[in-house]
Amino acid sequence: MITEQDLQEAIAECQGVRNPNASTAIKLAAFLTIQKELFGSDAVRVYDPPPYSFAPAPPEKQLSDSGPETVGDYGSSEFLQAVAGKKPSDVWPIIDELMDTLKMVNQRVYNGIMRKIQ
Repeated sequence: MITEQDLQEAIAECQGVRNPNASTAIKLAAFLTIQKELFGSDAVRVYDPPPYSFAPAPPEKQLSDSGPETVGDYGSSEFLQAVAGKKPSDVWPIIDELMDTLKMVNQRVYNGIMRKIQ
């Protein structure tokens, strides 16, 4: 007879799979169903990931010397040098207009940029 501990180990193994596929999902569903039927609905424990990430913290926002309400110095390109020190509220409408134009003129490039941003 299968024990609750065996089921919990099998469930944990399925939940720990880095790249789950349909087979993993089917196994997990079967294990959870068996656990529910044999040990009651209170025994079913759904994986709850920890509320933190092992990834490093994002870098702090770089700000120029002109104050916290300006775009920082992020590189040496002509565009980045032009926006450095400007208020984001002045720059974003220009970028938005550029993106609207790009969407009409070259949808493929626009979609590529949007994928990179997302």
